[in-house]
Amino acid sequence: MSVFTTVTSQQLQIWLQDYAIGALIELKGIASGITNTNYFVTTASGRYVLTLFEHNSMDELPYFIDLMSHLAAHGVPCPKPIADRYGQSLHMLNGKPAVLISCLSGRDIETPTESQCAEVGAVLARMHLVGQSFKPQTQGMAQRNPRDSQWRKQTAQKVMPHLDVEEHCMLQAALEFQEGLDLSALPCGVIHADLFRDNVLFDGEQVGGLIDFYYACEGAFAYDLAITVNDWCIEADGSFDEARLRALLQAYQAVRPLDQSERDAWNSLLRIAALRFWLSRLYDNIFPQEGELTHAKDPDHFKCILQRRTEQQRSLTDV
Repeated sequence: MSVFTTVTSQQLQIWLQDYAIGALIELKGIASGITNTNYFVTTASGRYVLTLFEHNSMDELPYFIDLMSHLAAHGVPCPKPIADRYGQSLHMLNGKPAVLISCLSGRDIETPTESQCAEVGAVLARMHLVGQSFKPQTQGMAQRNPRDSQWRKQTAQKVMPHLDVEEHCMLQAALEFQEGLDLSALPCGVIHADLFRDNVLFDGEQVGGLIDFYYACEGAFAYDLAITVNDWCIEADGSFDEARLRALLQAYQAVRPLDQSERDAWNSLLRIAALRFWLSRLYDNIFPQEGELTHAKDPDHFKCILQRRTEQQRSLTDV
């Protein structure tokens, strides 16, 4: 979340005329995150989040709006899109598609505890189960993963000329590894695909909400789980905190047990998940997008995690 497209209070007041949420009181940019423009919007009826999509067209966005509505209606804590008096949630604002969503209670956690990791594991598993009944209202096709193996390959070619010899060799080896993977038999469905600590709000020790669903897609459930543990359960050097890892995985499996195919693929999924975020952070640092408030993340963090996942083989036998 950042501010790449500036919105003034006067512009927003006009945009909100068809919403029954009261008069605008405050508009405040959100600096965290790196993809879309986000503002906190406070009106007479409460606080909301305004998102302007920097890279998505109007045709691509109904999937995410429908998904959040479905998950919220089935008890998964997530933002609820706000519709205007005509029942529409998506509109153009300053040349960008925009949506207003409910602002959930809580805050993100910098250093999670074992119990908080367990909460995240359980909520992620519930999201995977609830998502199996999701049928998009405005498009019949499943949402393809925008950061899939083909994206990783294409992005690697763009960043490679800017890497040193060690990084170049490391990235080439990771790409060769992914070429030999076949994950098509793994259980699949709707995944969040970006469930980092800054995308989960905690209200005390309870999850107040999962946010930022704009990478959600159809994918392997265990890949989503690998993305999550690679952020929630690690030490500063990229190694796993075993207690947090065990807490998250056990809580997930208490809701949705992993099958043998997922267990067999676990090491590969951890490596691919680390590669995906090393590449995206490399790209954002090499080709920065200008904005009023921006926050680019350090690619070396996931370089270190990828090195760890490549060197160390994980087993799910005891979890």
